[in-house]
Amino acid sequence: MSRLITLLLCVFAAMGSAEARVRRYKWDVKYEFKSPDCYRKLAMTINGKTPGPTILARQGDTVVVEVTNGLATENLAIHWHGIRQIGSPWSDGTEGVTQCPVLPGETFTYRFVVDRPGTYLYHAHYGMQREAGLYGSIRVSLPDGVAEPFAYDYDRSIILNDWYHKSTHEQAADLSSIPFGWVGEPQGHNMTIVEADGHYVEPIVAQNLFIYSGETYSVLIKIDQQPSRNYWITTNIVGRNATATTPPGLAILNYYPNHPKRVPPTDPPAGPIWNDIAVRLAQAHGIKARQGYVHTPPPKSDRVIVFLNTQNTIDGYYHWSVNNVSFRLPHTPYLIALKENLRHVFDQRPPPDRLYDFANYDVYQKVNNTNATSSDAIYRLKFNSTVDIILQNANTMTPNNSETHPWHLHGHDFWVLGYGTGKFDVDKDPKKYNLANPIMKNTVAVHPHGWTALRFVADNPGVWAFHCHIESHFYMGMGVVFEEGVEKVGKLPSEIMGCGLVKALKRP
Repeated sequence: MSRLITLLLCVFAAMGSAEARVRRYKWDVKYEFKSPDCYRKLAMTINGKTPGPTILARQGDTVVVEVTNGLATENLAIHWHGIRQIGSPWSDGTEGVTQCPVLPGETFTYRFVVDRPGTYLYHAHYGMQREAGLYGSIRVSLPDGVAEPFAYDYDRSIILNDWYHKSTHEQAADLSSIPFGWVGEPQGHNMTIVEADGHYVEPIVAQNLFIYSGETYSVLIKIDQQPSRNYWITTNIVGRNATATTPPGLAILNYYPNHPKRVPPTDPPAGPIWNDIAVRLAQAHGIKARQGYVHTPPPKSDRVIVFLNTQNTIDGYYHWSVNNVSFRLPHTPYLIALKENLRHVFDQRPPPDRLYDFANYDVYQKVNNTNATSSDAIYRLKFNSTVDIILQNANTMTPNNSETHPWHLHGHDFWVLGYGTGKFDVDKDPKKYNLANPIMKNTVAVHPHGWTALRFVADNPGVWAFHCHIESHFYMGMGVVFEEGVEKVGKLPSEIMGCGLVKALKRP
């Protein structure tokens, strides 16, 4: 008998009638003491829980979430990660981009349609609140009579998140200080990867699943080992040597009728070597769109933007940057500013499509990057145009060091056309793109000293963030914002107002 274990979830059980329904949730967000690893600290909870309640819906349903901010001293916003928000860009939940934050004591209602089945999540998108515990899962099932292209007998969900003993406020203080202070496999079983970010993929067998912040996968595990014992499931950090500071995450794969807390008789598996990039790239190259579910990308793009990921100092403070520009949010959200024609609230000068000296930039060397700046300028995309994004990783401010950055695009899925090591060659590397069966995702990693190429169509009217999903990196400026077809967005609800220059526009 086989069973399904999912990372961030994939269960498609039949629920209710076949017609689209309205799924209503009422959440109270507040701080409570929690101790998942026996260390007691304040955590952000939803209705007393972290992770928060799982949202269950069927493809085509409308989800309505009424969120009350009970934090007393903090604002909040919640992003629905992987939900494209077609026709509802104001519900994307990105403070400073699509809405003003929800103030203490206030209630905000998110309303959106889940147009595709699959595995998704939600999390805070204000400051660094996700790390404080404000996150959870979204499960969107298929309509009645429609089945996945794979079979299973049972399902379980695993959601992975950071858990620091320092509070998010302490971490933010460290990241903004001088000197700078950093924020600090199923045993014996193979996994068959069958879904990524809500899209079916050709089944691929793996011993280890490399998953980066913001990604979702569904995997099949066959329960065919010695039934008299339990087995370890482990998680390890890759991309940074954290073995001395962060112990591996451990869970038990329970073989019934063994007691679920019965410790396996062997040591947990060691996991892959933290800096072995080759095996990670092999998984990335091996995952293709499933036959029968291939969405072919446009054969060419209208615009190519090269994002060089760099680490910089500006006035002595460390920043993450894109093309030597560190992103900062304006006080008036972009969506509101553009619809209300408030052009003076953010920089109108277009940011660069590539670093001015990209051709001569050495991605393997520590570069001074003395000309780095910060900006709240945005990229304006022609509506319905096809855009290529090249994510290029460079060396950090530490010699011989480059980090993994998982980039997440709001409001869209994109095709992953290719990966490579070293510096992207604008003439040769596009000839290697996979245009036949590339996977579609909303989050993708760019590996140390390497590049990742993706393509999307700017066909969703609104203003959308694109950023590194490591919370501290976005906090420190690794992100951009795209605008497309904003003139096609309908009348904005007044409840997203209330900050910056639009305080007077909010009505109770």
